[in-house]
Amino acid sequence: MFRRKNRLKREYDERLVRLLAETREEWLQAREIERQAGRFDDEGVARVQRQIAESRHFYLFKEARERNVHMK
Repeated sequence: MFRRKNRLKREYDERLVRLLAETREEWLQAREIERQAGRFDDEGVARVQRQIAESRHFYLFKEARERNVHMK
């Protein structure tokens, strides 16, 4: 019974690490797009996209800290 629990925890921790890496890349891309759009983005779409990506990443980061997951 405990082996299964450990295996599942390890699987979900690995998945969380992959998601963290993916969301970090999305966030960095959105930040670069916002920087390049600069004054041409009248409606603030690039800013909103960056904020969404940043929020996703830091939510997962907080979850990883609570679970004591370390990236390799």
